[in-house]
Amino acid sequence: METSGLLPAAPTVSVIVVAADSGEGLRECVRRVLACRVPLELVLIDNASADGVPQAIARAHEREPRLRVLFNHANLGFGPAVNRAAREAGGDFLLVLNPDCLLEQAALERLLEVMAREPRAGLVGAVMCDGQGRPDPASLRRDPLLARALATLRGRGDGGVNVEGELPRAVVEAEAVSGALMLLPRRLFEQLGGFDEGYFLHCEDLDLCRRVRDAGRRVLLAGDVRVPHGKGGSSRHRPVFVSWHKHRGMWRWFRKFDPAARKPHVAAPVWLGIWAHFLVQVPGQLWRLKARSE
Repeated sequence: METSGLLPAAPTVSVIVVAADSGEGLRECVRRVLACRVPLELVLIDNASADGVPQAIARAHEREPRLRVLFNHANLGFGPAVNRAAREAGGDFLLVLNPDCLLEQAALERLLEVMAREPRAGLVGAVMCDGQGRPDPASLRRDPLLARALATLRGRGDGGVNVEGELPRAVVEAEAVSGALMLLPRRLFEQLGGFDEGYFLHCEDLDLCRRVRDAGRRVLLAGDVRVPHGKGGSSRHRPVFVSWHKHRGMWRWFRKFDPAARKPHVAAPVWLGIWAHFLVQVPGQLWRLKARSE
């Protein structure tokens, strides 16, 4: 099922938002995007939400020609939903945006400026901030290589995915940025085959950033662009489900890109470690979910 109006000719940016029981915050996300004066279209794709919010947004904006709402009859996962929306998009650039992000006109203009001015720019991200304006360390990331984690255990480095320290306020090159906001040329996205649909949720952003770099393009963080970003509804309401797919994504990324995965005597302990970590987290996640419901 799809609702759409008459789209403006050749929108510059196609903003893609994937909803999955994202809650009332999705309304404000949509409102902020449509308030931007940059030529754009907003493709809202819903992964079988039960909260009724995407349907309400479609009704409320039925005369808005820049909005298209697509409905999936099942939860396809994040990457597959973005890929489907991208096939329907008409912009020169794709901006993948989480439903809990609040985008402003100035931020969008600056992201497009960075994309246009930086040599070999392939993907541009922004600094995500919480409700108090505190930057999220996950805004600037790197490949989660096993060698880095082992070096940290030996006291010789920092093996975390997030780059430690104060986030820059300038444009810097990165290995990866937060998947909550990613701007890239539509043509490049198509050349790369979009998101790897072997991921359901989590790590597909790390995968895409890696493939952008492998294609000879640069991943950039626009450190002077700060975007308010809440925490996803799926993580709060279905923590074990989300954690399962996060750990599954970690294993997939390891097998695809980490040189250590070629060594069976290394890969087997990594697999055990990933799933042991998942199992250790489950009791606490269930306890916190129960506490919130009481």
